[in-house]
Amino acid sequence: MLHSINRCRVIKSLLFGLFSAVITLLTCSVQAESTTFTNPVYENGADPWLMYYNGNYYSTTTTWSSQLEMRKSPTLAGLADATPVNIWSETNEDRCCNFWAFEFHRLNGPNGWRWYVLYTSGRSGTYDYQHQSVLESVGDDPMGPYEYKGSPMPDSYNIDGSYITINNQLYLMYSQWQDDEQKNFIIKMENPWTVSGEASLLTRPSEDWERVGLNVNEGPEPLIHDGRVFVVYSASYCATPDYKLGLLELTGDDPLDPDAWTKSDEPVFTKANGVYGPGHNGFFTSPDGSEDWLVYHGNAGEDDGCSTLRSMRAQPFTWNDDGTPNFGEPVASGVEIDVPSGENGPMWVMPEAPMMRVNHYTTESSDDDTSLALQGSTPLIVDQLPDGTVRLADYAGQFLTGAECAGEQGFLPWQNKTCQRWTVSVNDNGLLTFTNSADESVFTASGCSGDDCDQFGLSPLSAVAIVSGQSGKVLTATSSSTEQQPWTNETSQKWWLQPQQDGTVTMVPDSEPTHCLNVSGNSTAFGNCSDDTSKWYLRPRDEGGYRLVSKASEKVMDLTNCDLNDGIAIGVYADLDNICQRFYLRDVE
Repeated sequence: MLHSINRCRVIKSLLFGLFSAVITLLTCSVQAESTTFTNPVYENGADPWLMYYNGNYYSTTTTWSSQLEMRKSPTLAGLADATPVNIWSETNEDRCCNFWAFEFHRLNGPNGWRWYVLYTSGRSGTYDYQHQSVLESVGDDPMGPYEYKGSPMPDSYNIDGSYITINNQLYLMYSQWQDDEQKNFIIKMENPWTVSGEASLLTRPSEDWERVGLNVNEGPEPLIHDGRVFVVYSASYCATPDYKLGLLELTGDDPLDPDAWTKSDEPVFTKANGVYGPGHNGFFTSPDGSEDWLVYHGNAGEDDGCSTLRSMRAQPFTWNDDGTPNFGEPVASGVEIDVPSGENGPMWVMPEAPMMRVNHYTTESSDDDTSLALQGSTPLIVDQLPDGTVRLADYAGQFLTGAECAGEQGFLPWQNKTCQRWTVSVNDNGLLTFTNSADESVFTASGCSGDDCDQFGLSPLSAVAIVSGQSGKVLTATSSSTEQQPWTNETSQKWWLQPQQDGTVTMVPDSEPTHCLNVSGNSTAFGNCSDDTSKWYLRPRDEGGYRLVSKASEKVMDLTNCDLNDGIAIGVYADLDNICQRFYLRDVE
């Protein structure tokens, strides 16, 4: 749960473990990193969807590939620099390709609160078989891992799906061609991946402004405010500069009755200020919940059409006196817009990332040998940021802050300051050092003195999924080795990374609790947990995710040939610094 503070005040907090300290809140004179942003948020941003959740913005846009990408950032502008993460990929020929219009919704489904990704996909080499598919998250992280749940309507052409809940009933809205018109429809749902009953017409292109280029209504999106139910949709052909937004309101009782919906006489958002074809939108609220925001794609040129030139744009909107939304005009490129309210805090928030043990190690020397010793640990969330830094959050939802802002290192509410960002480097002992981005001071263990107070290793507190950054599929233990598979909630996909005295971790799946993952050549296999072949360094990557480095060979965990198919071996290889060797840790409990 996110809590905001409205004024600066002094906070005293007793912290636990290595980092116990009395801290003072940042002074009001220290400014946040940025208070404005400009559109476009980022290029190649067709059909955008954006949500703010637990301290981060998450966004998706159309990829036209067989991989579903998601970006994550604590700031809206930061999405431009965020490394796209492939949270799902597909090789099934019936639904493998042409991924369009991803949306992710947090719904109370049959398994409790989960994220549901709704996306359009079809067959390779043709757009004639495009239809919706649904993924369900294992937990509460928008980045998954995800399990494929099915297609609500696999045998018909249906695109641009979105959910809407009316009177506690879930509905699916989507678009479909009939003769020379593309129309929007609505159908009741039994659960987020199963339809119930027959679909009904939501809207068809009946007005002249909906029939420019082609006769199109598509991309229906829910907007519910003060008890009134609206649907905002895209009208006219996306290849024209006159692609735009229209508005429906539910003025009757039954959402499945076409006569229960009233269409606005005029479009509600059209080209202006050098932005052409503004459409296929979504909605999100500011971090403090006080503002409503529109996200949409637009073109910078009249002839840019339905291409990768469409960029993701965002701006706040208001409400008219009659209760209808007022989207205004598209804000011109390069014009400064105030960041969403609350983005710069102060806020207490726990980002969606595994809670880690940050383990402190000292160097023990004798006449014959030099070794490392684990001295203690504290639980912290390591949340990776688009600029290559990390932020470190404690159980109270506060963030490790450098002395430039706090007077001394301590934990404070998030205020989007450089002094709350830390770079991670590997020292001579193979362990991690955290350096403050503002004053270049190093993070040291409380009560420690000497040259080795800044040596740390990481290990998750609970079981995690180890997810490929290339495929979105998870490391799965087999009888002899490891391979990638889609998430299926098997014990072979839940891993315990256990800290060792030398700063490494051993990797043990729930399905093999007495065996560790070992390295043999370029392969992995299960064996004893006592020698270096079973030990791995867990190292954050600048672009996000982790390197898993074998202590014995210095090779890194690697997805063979970067292949997307199920069953592909995951072994080790020389460090190529590529996506095939980037893995993410996701909570599964």
